[in-house]
Amino acid sequence: MGEKIAVIGTGYVGLVSGACLAEIGHRVICADRDQVKINRLQMADMPIYEPGLEQMVRSNMERCRLSFTTSVEEAVRSSDIIFVAVGTPSMESGEVDMSQVRQAAEEIASHMDSYKVIVMKSTVPVGSSRMIERAMRVIAGVDARFDMVSNPEFLREGSAIYDTFHMDRIVIGADNCDAAKRIARIHEPLNAEVLFTDRESAELIKYASNAFLATKISFINEMANVCEKVGANIELVAKGMGMDKRIGMHFLQAGIGYGGSCFPKDTKAQLKIAEHVDYDFKILRSVIEVNQSQRIRFVEKVITALNGTVEGKRIAVMGLAFKPNTDDLRDAPALDIIRMLQQRGAFIRAYDPVAVEHASKLLADVEFYTDPYEAVADADAMVVTTEWESVKNLDCLQIKRLLRSPVIVDGRNVYEVSQMRQWGFRYYSIGR
Repeated sequence: MGEKIAVIGTGYVGLVSGACLAEIGHRVICADRDQVKINRLQMADMPIYEPGLEQMVRSNMERCRLSFTTSVEEAVRSSDIIFVAVGTPSMESGEVDMSQVRQAAEEIASHMDSYKVIVMKSTVPVGSSRMIERAMRVIAGVDARFDMVSNPEFLREGSAIYDTFHMDRIVIGADNCDAAKRIARIHEPLNAEVLFTDRESAELIKYASNAFLATKISFINEMANVCEKVGANIELVAKGMGMDKRIGMHFLQAGIGYGGSCFPKDTKAQLKIAEHVDYDFKILRSVIEVNQSQRIRFVEKVITALNGTVEGKRIAVMGLAFKPNTDDLRDAPALDIIRMLQQRGAFIRAYDPVAVEHASKLLADVEFYTDPYEAVADADAMVVTTEWESVKNLDCLQIKRLLRSPVIVDGRNVYEVSQMRQWGFRYYSIGR
């Protein structure tokens, strides 16, 4: 018999986590104040693109293990374990906006009618769990019985369901051992190693992990820039580095930098956490700077490929989402690159298999396509910004026939240099 679980928030983390918890046998109710989103979810219409998610949601709804509501009160009172999975976006200062977490905590505290385990799934700065607990106890009263647990998520967009069922680790931070063990038990079917910690360490593990991965990306991009100057091949350099088991191959793919909902937000937040304790996190400051400058360097590469100007040129941008298998455009490098090219007078024709609808609300004066060949037709250059399989598998000889001039600027190194030159392209990539 599974646990009765509520998930507050049906964004990326909440929806995927709720569906996966239902899949392993728990009864899950997901709550969100967005009536339109809940209406869609009640019809198994996904508000986000994530491979396999719609089928999982639909099957668990049919088994009566997964439901959706706009009533936090209903979710809280019908559950014993409550996951908080609301958004924690960055503010302009780099600080984390905790308003959704505070609001969710207030509503939970107002409706608790029995002992609950409150699980912080949202990515929050160190110390947030204790701050939220204090606020909840003021609202719920001295007799309120609940325990707070920190359980950060480590999901990758585009492979979140796979990641859930093949977790590297489950981190559980708690003061109460029984509450921690209870959260470990609900994850037992996933067969992942569990690390029990204090709450502060659990909160910091999430930020430290993302900051370190972002550092690897910015480091390899810096190395790629050096490779271009000395005539080396970044892919061979990365392979040689990655063969060292202390380093590993993961996140050593040179390109136009990281984006998405986690790395940009979490690196800035970790920088602020350090500032609040009077520590200058110099490495992380450089990581953020390098990531932004990589986009500017790429635009300069496009300008060079088109003989020093993009004024009046039609450029086919292949990929809008920050990575394949998602429609997430948060801090996507492609958006910055498109805007910079437009500022320099270029006309943009943009392709993406799933993110066009979202992108059309964020970008002006762009022609959007869901067929890559239509996007490329009569363009002066093709620019690769997202490594979609549909982009990797293009018929490049057909692309050459469709382009006005055989120019490809590849920001994700998806094609082989020698092959592209053999086919007669003027081909530019990163660090090769």
